[in-house]
Amino acid sequence: MASSPTDPYTQAGVDTAAGDLAVELMKSAVRRTHGDEVLGGVGGFAGLFDASALLGYTKPLLATSTDGVGTKVAIAQAIDKHDTIGQDLVGMVVDDIVVVGAKPLFMTDYIACGKVVPERIADIVRGIADGCSATGTALVGGETAEHPGLLGVNDYDVAGAATGVVESEQVLGADRVRDGDVVLALASSGPHSNGYSLIRHIITGAGIGYGDQAADFGRTWGEQLLEPTRLYTSPLLRLIGELGDGIHSLSHVTGGGIAANLARVLPKDTWVDVDRATWSPSPVFRVLADLGGLELERTEGTWNLGIGFFAVVSPAAADAAIAALSADGIDTWQVGVVSTGPRPAGDYEQGAKGVDGGAVRLVGGYREAGAN
Repeated sequence: MASSPTDPYTQAGVDTAAGDLAVELMKSAVRRTHGDEVLGGVGGFAGLFDASALLGYTKPLLATSTDGVGTKVAIAQAIDKHDTIGQDLVGMVVDDIVVVGAKPLFMTDYIACGKVVPERIADIVRGIADGCSATGTALVGGETAEHPGLLGVNDYDVAGAATGVVESEQVLGADRVRDGDVVLALASSGPHSNGYSLIRHIITGAGIGYGDQAADFGRTWGEQLLEPTRLYTSPLLRLIGELGDGIHSLSHVTGGGIAANLARVLPKDTWVDVDRATWSPSPVFRVLADLGGLELERTEGTWNLGIGFFAVVSPAAADAAIAALSADGIDTWQVGVVSTGPRPAGDYEQGAKGVDGGAVRLVGGYREAGAN
């Protein structure tokens, strides 16, 4: 009896049946992010979102952002743990939208891989869905693409895009910032998804495996370095709702480090000295810097060193903002004050990433580990 002909696409390395199974495994997680405004369910060519809610805005502005997770995925692949990378993706994408004061509406994701392993893809998407649920974002669509010959069997990369909305008169930004405004720092959960090329270089150079125990942290190095990105969207939207005009600008501390990201949300005629003595960098950064033979100051343009977000607020709103964010589980403290007076001599980061913004430098020495 003649054997059944083999699917030529399967012979080329693409398993469409595995892709279909991955969709089935992720369906319930994706559906949990859907409210009444999402139409059509999972699996359509395009996601549908009912925009009639925008009719309640006087002049709605749509905010959009796209990003990935970077080389952090290499650590997930190394220890075969994929259930947190999705939250990192949401953090990188959706938390950029809240910077302008926008409420996220929906998100789509894209996963490119060398081979579809349904359980792995489902883990990644479940992480994305959990992050979307935590930020009030509907996951309305996505794509998983199998690229045999381009990516290794266990290789993958993830990216996403999101859209949000904000009333035009409520957009946050540098134009709202005034002399004397207080700069607040919001604690990070670790490196988030930035600077992992340096982290991986240090780990490799130290001869450490990601499955090795990290004595300082009580778990493996891979588990420590996969600590998910903290999500700031919901607490910040609540803060904006409570304090309104008291919140002037926000900055997401991602690629480029501390000074550059704050400079992007300040007017070009302002400057801020960020006082290192107001915080102690998280232990993971201290340990990594020691392993790499680096002073912490040399990593300020790469790692967040314990600051995931900045909020520039009116002096009258500062104490209430610190209290509200701390009550929401985010340690928050004052690191500086915006000034329009004569700028001191010294090296400042002036604007960043094409933005003609303010000037920022870090001054003083970091607080000792464990000090109050």
